[in-house]
Amino acid sequence: MLNRRHFLATSVAAAVGMATASLALADGKGLVGISMPTKSSTRWISDGESMVKEFKAIGYDTDLQYAEDDIPNQLAQIENLVTKGAKVLIIAAIDGSTLSDILQKAHDKGVKVISYDRLITKTGNVDFYTTFDNFGVGVLQANSLVAGLKERFPSVKPWNVELFGGSPDDTNAGYFYNGAMSVLQPLIDSKAINIVSGQMGMEKVGTLRWDGAVAQARMDNLLSKSYTKDKVHGVLSPYDGLSRGIISSLKGVGYTAGKDFPIVTGQDAEVPSVKAMMAGEQYSTVFKDTRVLAKTTATMVDTVMQGKDPVINDTKTYNNGVKVVPSNLLIPVAVGKADIQKLLVDSGYIAADKLK
Repeated sequence: MLNRRHFLATSVAAAVGMATASLALADGKGLVGISMPTKSSTRWISDGESMVKEFKAIGYDTDLQYAEDDIPNQLAQIENLVTKGAKVLIIAAIDGSTLSDILQKAHDKGVKVISYDRLITKTGNVDFYTTFDNFGVGVLQANSLVAGLKERFPSVKPWNVELFGGSPDDTNAGYFYNGAMSVLQPLIDSKAINIVSGQMGMEKVGTLRWDGAVAQARMDNLLSKSYTKDKVHGVLSPYDGLSRGIISSLKGVGYTAGKDFPIVTGQDAEVPSVKAMMAGEQYSTVFKDTRVLAKTTATMVDTVMQGKDPVINDTKTYNNGVKVVPSNLLIPVAVGKADIQKLLVDSGYIAADKLK
């Protein structure tokens, strides 16, 4: 009799435990799969961590994957997320044109797809796009470059400038470049700016995979071929990782921090580049608060999962070759040396001790 009572009690406890577990699963809002391109940039680490935090806060499970700039790896990771039953995929693509087949499988299973910061192309199976105003980023970079040239080289005409672009397989790179050229082209046409190497256009200035070493090698080549006599006054760089490579090249041929150091722009407010700004090497960066982008994306997903329409502020710009993807664009901010404390430290984006 004692054994039977023990068996019944154990069975009841097990049943209660299973019911409790089932209730806990039922209370969750589902799995969100997050596919980031690489950990080689601290920016993407911040994006991933911020999204996990935001989604957990509103009741979603997350699976965060980094593909380390390997396209087949990203495809396999996304397929695995679909197999695991993700209800939503958030994808910052390495190459946005490579995802058509896997996103068809996701669509067939009813998975919602959010293109995150980088536009996914050549497929209709992308529902929304969250990013910053990428054309505006380029405008900010060019305006900062011109402001720096006027400040540091007021009596020089023309200014000798070189142009760098991002990775040609990243749609953002084209928007950054076009935004910058909307400011710089009139100055080139009026001969206020001289592109000494003559290298212009994304097909010539692009930097595959946003690789700083590639940017450094190209800058080395430009300096040895086009600047044996002339001085460089400015370099348009679309990303901090490239900026650091460019700066290393400039320092390698004798440029030193100070009033004659070329104006070098950037993007993403990465700690090493902010330190370079403080040291008088990099002139500026563009701050895109990934915490805000992550929160915006989480809010969009939650709204869509409730069957409601998310906030959209652009329905014209981002044609991916199959459709215009409805987008929510955030506002980027230019940061100079004088802005570091207020915009980056006081906001909590960078801890003060990391800049020491």
